[in-house]
Amino acid sequence: MIFAVDIGNTNIVFGIFGKNGELLGNCRLNTDSMRTTDEYAATIMLLLKNREIDFGLLSGMVISSVVPPLVYTFSKLATKYFNIEPIVVGPGIKTGVPVKFENPKEVGADRIVNAAAAIKYYGSPCIVVDFGTATTFDVINAKGEYIGGLISPGIKLSINALHSKTAKLPEIEIEKCQRVVGNTTTSSMKSGIYFGYLSLIDGIIKRIINEQFAGRNIQVVATGGLGSIYIGESEYIKEYEPNLTLYGLRSIYEKNSS
Repeated sequence: MIFAVDIGNTNIVFGIFGKNGELLGNCRLNTDSMRTTDEYAATIMLLLKNREIDFGLLSGMVISSVVPPLVYTFSKLATKYFNIEPIVVGPGIKTGVPVKFENPKEVGADRIVNAAAAIKYYGSPCIVVDFGTATTFDVINAKGEYIGGLISPGIKLSINALHSKTAKLPEIEIEKCQRVVGNTTTSSMKSGIYFGYLSLIDGIIKRIINEQFAGRNIQVVATGGLGSIYIGESEYIKEYEPNLTLYGLRSIYEKNSS
């Protein structure tokens, strides 16, 4: 079994893959760089036990991270508790995705991992929209090359800013809205966030397609926790895979496990 770990700014997502590449289970933890290796290990081993997954059967581990201190934490966890030398996505690791960026080291590991998964499962050219702490747009050309993208504030960041920087606006949960015009403060905020981001998403995708692909219809894949609320509403997003990053990690592990 393969243990795949994606360390983000807000959450750590990990998944267990069986010998045939099937995702046996996945979990999500809050990202906390102050937690020790032992604390993370205790939590993870308990979660695996609750899902009746025998961590003693783990044969490999692959990690992507945008939080540098936690790379050491999870690498140590792999060697200390699972007796595994992990593969850490970064320079020198085969991803199958040539990075055509001015400074490839600036590109977050998660974005390259998403690109690897999108190419494998959806083909290229394509665009990946990741609804995480930031909302990112990653662009892969017809040659399967990562050519760049965009980064905008995430939906939850915008909600938190709206609540914390105003005296009377409440904290809200984002959800799909049926009406554009709200008739309460809460419904007005929900509508503003939901349709505001829908316009941002489709507007950016349209500009990418016109600029990079001469207006041709190409595959657009969404991932991240809030991506599902835009399926059926976005003009361009037709595919949603919440575990895209985990599948990308599995693909990268296969390229490097020899």
